[in-house]
Amino acid sequence: MTINGRLDVTRRVYWSKGVPTQAPVDQWLGIDKDRYSPGLREMCCREASGDAFRKAAEDLKRVGQIELTHETVRQLVEREGMAALQAQQKGDVGPGWTQADCVVPGRPTTVITGADGVMVPLVTEAEKSKRRQLRRKAGPNAARRRKAIRRGSDQSYKEFKILAFYDPPCRTQYAVGTSGDHNALGRLMRREGAKVEIDKAQVKYSVSDGAAWILKQYQTRLSMLDANVLDYYHLREHVIETGYCVYGQGSQEALSWREGMMGVASREGPLRLLEQLGDLRRKARSGAKRDSIAGLQRYVGDRVGMLDYPGFLDKGYQIGSGPTEAFCKTLTKRLKGSGMRWDKRNAESMMALASIHSSNLWDCYWQARRSA
Repeated sequence: MTINGRLDVTRRVYWSKGVPTQAPVDQWLGIDKDRYSPGLREMCCREASGDAFRKAAEDLKRVGQIELTHETVRQLVEREGMAALQAQQKGDVGPGWTQADCVVPGRPTTVITGADGVMVPLVTEAEKSKRRQLRRKAGPNAARRRKAIRRGSDQSYKEFKILAFYDPPCRTQYAVGTSGDHNALGRLMRREGAKVEIDKAQVKYSVSDGAAWILKQYQTRLSMLDANVLDYYHLREHVIETGYCVYGQGSQEALSWREGMMGVASREGPLRLLEQLGDLRRKARSGAKRDSIAGLQRYVGDRVGMLDYPGFLDKGYQIGSGPTEAFCKTLTKRLKGSGMRWDKRNAESMMALASIHSSNLWDCYWQARRSA
């Protein structure tokens, strides 16, 4: 099956005792391991990366006159996603750039990195159990026609981890994801950081939401970073929450106080911010207000090193994690559609395809697939 329809090919097949069967024409056409051409597989991945498999099958038939069932499209795309994931893990797929490409005239080479977690809907073991029961009721013949159903997740949502590297103008960018834990993300940091040669960049730093597990992995796996910056807007969210508690949600006093505190943070730094929070806490009469202010004090106090906004801005650092947040959306958009539930393995493989597309590696990757 090709993007131009089904082709019947008559070719010579070679066989010899002790030697695998050889069909040179199949190898030349790129169908020696699959009866679907690389071009067709790419089209399926393009369509299914943005919409449900059933809709992708309908679009392929409508636009390209390619008639495949949605189940065939699903199997092709998930298999290609797994191949993409394995290629990333082996190092066969890389960013396509290094720190030497992150050049802005008159400024040092700069690489920024960010990491975050995002929740992905998964099929639970309870749902898988119901499917097995239905299959058993359909009879032994129906059960034999399909592969065994894998074990489901213990929770309906699991946190996947996203890692990004980019230059300040975002002309060069690269993102990958994993379904593993924080240690799996740490291994990604080390492996992918080596690909972009982050250790050779003249300026290198992270911008994140300040989660303890992210900071720990950066300090352990990429200890050569010049700084770890707390995302300005995550600090702002915590300030807003405290302002609402102290002055009332939506009040002008809360708005004025928020802008004043963020101005102190960006112009005078975290120590001055802590002083003002201490003054406010002493004046607060309500226990709930004092507790809210104390919570913000702990949040700032635990991240003093990440909050040197005056120094970061003087050096030309970015203090917002917008690019990483954008990657969190693009890499999991397909996974978080209405009513969707995934096997963990298939979700990670789909995220690998989204990673290749979002990192501007799609054409390069598929060219390599055609010539493999």
